[in-house]
Formats: sequence, C-alpha cells, structure tokens
Amino acid sequence: MTSIIPRVSYLAKNIIRVLGCNPGPMTLQGTNTYILGTGHRRLLFDTGENNNKEYIEGLSQVLKENDIKLDTVIISHWHHDHLGGLPDVLNLLEDPSVKIMKFPRRDKADEIPDISPYNVQLLKGNENISVEGASVRVLYTPGHTTDHVILQLEENDAVFSGDCILGEGTAVFEDLHDYMKSLKLILQCSPLVIYPGHGPVIENPIERIEFYISHRNERERQILDVFRQNATKTFTPMELVEIIYKETPKELYTAAAYNVSHHLKKLQKEEKISKENDSSSWKYSEISKL
Repeated sequence: MTSIIPRVSYLAKNIIRVLGCNPGPMTLQGTNTYILGTGHRRLLFDTGENNNKEYIEGLSQVLKENDIKLDTVIISHWHHDHLGGLPDVLNLLEDPSVKIMKFPRRDKADEIPDISPYNVQLLKGNENISVEGASVRVLYTPGHTTDHVILQLEENDAVFSGDCILGEGTAVFEDLHDYMKSLKLILQCSPLVIYPGHGPVIENPIERIEFYISHRNERERQILDVFRQNATKTFTPMELVEIIYKETPKELYTAAAYNVSHHLKKLQKEEKISKENDSSSWKYSEISKL
C-alpha cells in the first residue's frame, strides 16, 4: 500500500521535503521539492506548479518556523510541475539576491512556462554548489527531457533524482538512448538513498535503478516479440500498449504509448523495425539481422 506523503517532511537534519500538493496520474501524490542545508540560507530543489496556494503556504510555513532564507533555487528540468511555481516562490521570498539555476534545453529555445523575466544562471554538468550542511554535485541526466539534471548530495550519499527515477512506477522519457545512459550514470553514483521528484523516498536505490534498466530492456523484448509473432502486420504505439500493458491502468495508456514510440524509434535506428510510409504504424523489418 502506498504511504501517504505529508505536506512537510523532515527527512534528515539537512533535508526537508515540501510536497507540491498537485496530485495526478503523472505526478502521483504531487511534486516533491526539497530544502537542503542546515544553515540560515539554504538550497531549494524544484518549485512545484504555478499558482498552487497550498504548496506556497507549506513552503512559507517551513521557512518561517525554521528561520530559513533561500540562497539558491535549482530547477531539475523545464516541466511545469517542477518549474511552474518559480514566480510564486520568488514572490514569497521577496529577495533579489536568490540565485536561480537551471541547465539549458537542447531541443527548444523557449521555456514552458516562460522564465525569461528572471535572471536564471545556466547550470553546468558536474558543477558543485554548496550551502552550509549541503554540498551538491549537479549531474546532467538527459532522456526524460533534454535539460534534466539530478543532484548528488555528498553529506548523505544521496541522489535527488527528479523525474529520472520515481518513488512508484516507472518514468516517461523523450530519448530512450539518453535515458538509459542517465540511469547507468545514477547507478555509478552508488547512492545510499534516492529522493525522487514524485513518490516516497527510495531506500533500496541500487535495486530500483537496476529494475528500471531491466524494465526498459524487457519492454523492448516484448515489443520485438509482438512484431516477430506478427511479421506481416503493422502496429501503432497504442495498439502495442493494448497488447503489452495489460496490467497498466487505462488512464496511463497515453503515457505508455509515448514511451513505446521512443522504443520504436530506437529499434528503427537498429534496423529491427521500420515505419509504414508516413503513417503512425510500424512493421517488422526484413533487413533485421535477428
């Protein structure tokens, strides 16, 4: 049974989780945002959704009760449930000295939502950022999005995984090749604990990362099996989902089809399947070497 995530959780002496209060099929109980450090000025990782009064009230309460000011705000990636609350957070803080940091997108020049009015400093891979009680290394982990980063917290041997790895279920991604590389990078970090962007704390991180990797490999095998068993037929991503994802709730089928489409693009590059003209259908490729 899923454990209930409180609005505010004191997870360690230098980690406070503030729930984004934006539950949904893709966000689970909501977006997890984290305050890191032990001193007066600390670091906030992610900012939740735009115009979420409940989240801002929770964040405000934590800051006041612990006499915390924010030194730095780091955004894991551009998705609205991680970046959208930035204006509200800055309005709450009323502190122009707060540093806002984010890795640049590689696919589009614009941001959704727009953060151009703010003085955003561009993060670099392997950049080190410190506040009292929290020394983090920024690791570039594309795949979920082109600008996704995670944080490795030195003091706790912990990783803040954003949307690369979730506390429940599996994640969606834009590029499977990059995503698999990012999972292997997180595995190399050998974290003792993972604090995900959604869902509960992951106390068995190595097992979970290995599951994510094996799960994607198994999905690829299942997709290829459908094509091999129906060599003359064509399939759309959603038709493959309906065959393969029988235990997945139907409200998640669209997200599953999104993932399947990226599996198909990977298999196309490997010449194992091909696209049927200009349609959304795919077929088993005769030039496959399998």
